[in-house]
Amino acid sequence: MKFEDSRAEIHHVVVGPMDNNVYVLRCKETGQAVLIDAANEHDRLLELCRRLNVVKVLETHGHWDHIQAVPAVRDAGIDVGVTPDDSGMLPSYDFLLEDDSVFEVGRLRLQTIHTPGHTPGSMCFRLEGAPVLFSGDTLFPGGPGATGFPGGDFPTIIRSLEDRLFASLAPDVLVLPGHGAETTIGTERPHLQEWIDRGW
Repeated sequence: MKFEDSRAEIHHVVVGPMDNNVYVLRCKETGQAVLIDAANEHDRLLELCRRLNVVKVLETHGHWDHIQAVPAVRDAGIDVGVTPDDSGMLPSYDFLLEDDSVFEVGRLRLQTIHTPGHTPGSMCFRLEGAPVLFSGDTLFPGGPGATGFPGGDFPTIIRSLEDRLFASLAPDVLVLPGHGAETTIGTERPHLQEWIDRGW
């Protein structure tokens, strides 16, 4: 368990050759859950989906290492959502995620935050009423996600971090990234200028 309060619980597994983090956010009141990034090891993820009553999958972005299990979860009847800008990177999907909207998971509400830079459509998800942000590959301990892939752009990801995350989120917000360990907004925000100066 990565996080738990009276309303929500967040389960976590690591899958695939790139050690992708996959999270399941579950509403304690209704039992409904959503899986974030159907990355790999589809049999394992489908078992998790069945056990935790996952009703939807949300993709933080369209890079190959985050979408390997998408066909399998869709075949199992679970709808998959992705941003319009990254939708062409997926083999298939069911709905589009728009910026600054609310996605309901039982009684829980996830706010979508478009944070381009790692990919044009990269999306973070903030859990309303709790200090939790699913950051995909936008923010990691020690800096932003890589921008050297096609569609990536370093000045853009810096703007996303500065304007969409650091300007509005509290220091105690737990950041759950697409790979590796968690961090907090307060830990990372003071280092923004260092990242700008080093250029990655």
